[in-house]
Order: sequence, then C-alpha cells, then structure tokens
Amino acid sequence: MEAKMTETANVIDSLTFDKPMVEDGADMWELVKNSTLDLNSSYKYIMMCEFFAETCVVAKENDELVGFVTAFIPPEKQDTVFVWQVGVDPSQRGKGLAVRLLDAVLEREACKDVKYMEATVTPSNEASKGLFKKVARTHETECEVFETFAEDLFPDDEHEAELTFKVGPLK
Repeated sequence: MEAKMTETANVIDSLTFDKPMVEDGADMWELVKNSTLDLNSSYKYIMMCEFFAETCVVAKENDELVGFVTAFIPPEKQDTVFVWQVGVDPSQRGKGLAVRLLDAVLEREACKDVKYMEATVTPSNEASKGLFKKVARTHETECEVFETFAEDLFPDDEHEAELTFKVGPLK
C-alpha cells in the first residue's frame, strides 16, 4: 500500500489520516451515537480534538469522517499511548481501517518514545479484543491482558469489567 504525504495529512488510497480539529468532534460523536460504542458527551470528543490532537487521528474520505481514534499519553506512563476509543463508520468495516488508524497514532511525533499501546476492553467486545491482538501480531510483539476495573466498580448494573490489553514492546 503506497502512502503519499501532504503538508498536513497522510493520504492512503482515498482516505486521509490527519490530526483532528475541534470541528471534527461533532462528527466523531455522531459516528459513535450511531454505533454500538459507549457514547461519551459531545464535549469529550471536542476536548480530545483540542487537547489531545497530537495522539488522536481522524480518517476522512471526500472530507467526510469515516473513522477516528482518541488516545493520550498518561503523565505517569510516558512510554505508553492509551487508546480511549476507536470508531469506524459501517461503510469502512472489514477493510482494516481500525488497524491503520492505530498505526497512524504510533507514527506521530508525540509517540516517538512510546513502547506500549494500552486500551481497556469489556470481555464481550470481541471486535476490540481481536483488534488489539491483531496490532500485536502486525508489530510482532506481545498482547498482555489483565483485569483493570472490576464490574462492581461501575455504578450502573449493566457495565462489564474492563480488561487492559497491553501491546508491546513496540519498535
């Protein structure tokens, strides 16, 4: 797959991978609202675009948002990028876009010292579990899984435990 660089974005096929702008926050929220992902407030998506743009990525096709990753580097773990959410439009599912988005995060200058990618995933979320295991295989590294937040920590009765998927060390 050949990639061409523009001044601001990485263009692969007909998709553009770039840093999000605050204007992208509403589209990110809409994509999640129309999916099975946990919907956060619209403010969260706008805030991620403003304060964490260096570790977040949007994918667009013909200027329409078709995928995104929200992520950040925790202050106490400078060698780790924590993936908060990966969203892919139904029109792009099954095309490897989620892996490409995560790779785009890792290629960022802000992630030059990152050795690990982490995310929390519920036990029933087979798609996300498969995604982080695939990232580990692609990068020829390990994917360690351990419980981080027990089910009884959540105030609502319907939230499962959250398992951490730790991919790395990354090259």
